[in-house]
Amino acid sequence: MDLQLTGQTAVVTGGSKGIGLEITRTLLEEGMRVVTGSRTITPELKDTTATAVTVDLSTPDGATALIDAALLEYGAIDLLVNNVGIGDTNDVIQGAVHGLIDLPDDAWEQTFALHFYSALRVSRAALPSLIDQRGTIINISSAGARLVSAGPFDYNVSKAALNALTKVIAEQYGPRGVRAVTVASTMKDPLAGTRNVSLATYPRQTPLTRARSNTSPITLMR
Repeated sequence: MDLQLTGQTAVVTGGSKGIGLEITRTLLEEGMRVVTGSRTITPELKDTTATAVTVDLSTPDGATALIDAALLEYGAIDLLVNNVGIGDTNDVIQGAVHGLIDLPDDAWEQTFALHFYSALRVSRAALPSLIDQRGTIINISSAGARLVSAGPFDYNVSKAALNALTKVIAEQYGPRGVRAVTVASTMKDPLAGTRNVSLATYPRQTPLTRARSNTSPITLMR
């Protein structure tokens, strides 16, 4: 497909594997210049022409470092895809095997740092350029945001917060030309092999996901 994105610049968080890597590859195929940030640079990412930045986006400095690198390399940002997530699977499992009383504060803090605060901080750092470019923010969420009790509930709550953040960005910066949208992913259960409930059941239960589960994030640029 030709989305007429040639020459524009995208920043993708968590682009080293999984959904983020596929988004990176697709954007490159569309002619975009892509900067991606993750803790590690995989061989698969090295095989692309993306500019890979090694950065920990769960930290406050990580967001600034990634956006500064993108602006230094290309001068402007047209698209931001906040995709980074999951991290250490053992951390995610805690929200599935413990109840609310038993899940400690540090588990909540780690989950929100990676899945919510990373998107907040990167979006905040990128917004001045996105306003100038009348750009787009795509937040990769989860069907679990609508079914917060199914699976790792701290992860699901963080994704519900991400959905709310998307609405805030859209309401505050839409009048200035910035689009903000959420894509609820149901492609893979983050706890596959560790529990019996699969995210594959979510699209039948969640109206938002039924509407978006077959939508490529990239088509939302049109």
